[in-house]
Amino acid sequence: MPDEARLPSLTQSANDLLPAMVDAVEALVTVESPSEDLEACAAVAAEAVGIFEGWVPEPARVEEHSGRPVWRWGPDQPRVLLLGHLDTVWPLGSLARLPFTNDGSRITGPGCFDMKAGVVQGWAAIALLGLTEADGVGMLLTTDEEIGSGCSRDVLASASARAEAVYVLEPSVDSALKTARKGTSWYTLDFTGRAAHAGLDPEKGINALQSAAELALACSTWADPEEGTTVTPTLLDAGTTSNTVPAHASLTVDVRAWTAAEQQRVDSAFRAWSTANGAHVAVRGGIDRPALESTSSAALFAQAQAAAQELGLPELQGRAVGGASDGNLTAAQGHPTLDGLGAVGDGAHADHEWVSIPAMAERAALLARLLRM
Repeated sequence: MPDEARLPSLTQSANDLLPAMVDAVEALVTVESPSEDLEACAAVAAEAVGIFEGWVPEPARVEEHSGRPVWRWGPDQPRVLLLGHLDTVWPLGSLARLPFTNDGSRITGPGCFDMKAGVVQGWAAIALLGLTEADGVGMLLTTDEEIGSGCSRDVLASASARAEAVYVLEPSVDSALKTARKGTSWYTLDFTGRAAHAGLDPEKGINALQSAAELALACSTWADPEEGTTVTPTLLDAGTTSNTVPAHASLTVDVRAWTAAEQQRVDSAFRAWSTANGAHVAVRGGIDRPALESTSSAALFAQAQAAAQELGLPELQGRAVGGASDGNLTAAQGHPTLDGLGAVGDGAHADHEWVSIPAMAERAALLARLLRM
């Protein structure tokens, strides 16, 4: 790793690099990259390779995993992994309505906060230290995080296999790092009953809609407010005509929990459910991203607090949040994981999305210091 003598100059060096960082964010934001559009995702990955060229001696590369582009730099299985994504929730054309702006203190534009500024802060940390592959640090940027990382899970597992630390470049929350994240589970329950004429002989039918409604009411009681577990029916589809007993229905349920044990408890309840009227129920889905529990981040967060103090930065706070990220996956594999090291700002997935420009330099310096620990 680079000489320790560079440490005192990290913050100044980060400030010197700030104009290039802002330019890089603009270049990324102006290449729109909705998750569902593979061509757009390939374009932003290629753009990211070009932007990063010249920041460090060794180039980045774009690989394909399960049909999706993935941006990578450094060893395939690094000792320390920087993790992020290049896809956004914004459809093509959003830039025309929400153009990139820079007023000297704030950046705006679709995807700047979640999470293209965080990506650039990761690049800056690598550049500040002059890292090479020999230093054991790697960076992975996927293009399907916003839609569940279904195609990226294998490469995520492989890239983090030897990681002693995973730093996730997702945005902060009110400047705080994310020390815990709820796990997410998704269920779609398919009900099969029997159709009948609703006026002539409804008793001959088996009402799938009624069965779905029974489960929607029942599963809501599986929530545990004291534990922070939520079970929320979100979608219901049933029926064919207004005078037919529904033979089919589909119910979707969103589950969030702070612990793996709570996710498993609710999962077991869904799989044990049986309907009162004899309709058949099939369960699709299940535990998607396991909870990122505070025990996974505690040691790294303590190091981050110490690093901030060394650099003269404001005291770092930690926050537990309800949303999940790819950090949930690396934590579930047993790798120490600290999230929220990306942009300081607000408005993820919202029109008012913005990033603090001065904080970009501070967080790049903080991340660089963490890479030295």
